[in-house]
Amino acid sequence: SAQQPAGPVSAAMTARLYPTNDTAAQTGVLNGTVTNHLNGRGEFHLTVAGELLSGEATRVANDTRRGSANAYGSRGTYMNCQYQMNSSTQGSGVCTMSNGGRYQLHIGS
Repeated sequence: SAQQPAGPVSAAMTARLYPTNDTAAQTGVLNGTVTNHLNGRGEFHLTVAGELLSGEATRVANDTRRGSANAYGSRGTYMNCQYQMNSSTQGSGVCTMSNGGRYQLHIGS
């Protein structure tokens, strides 16, 4: 097996958001990234209709699998996601956008 590098390292994962209601269907599938800083916190970025939303992802205290992610854009659009990791590199959840759009979130390859 490969040796693990010493000290904390960041791990970037893809985030795909699939529409689950008519409002979300207007944007289609959204793509973003989650960068896990391997300390219970990370960064969350995605683009919606040309607007970059940036924010953070945080694991729930005392639960290494569940977390929430929030992102905000310069035009006032925001998104909140609740997710659960199935492994260190894959997870899923539900996201709600400020316009009422709802998405199924898939994290990882």
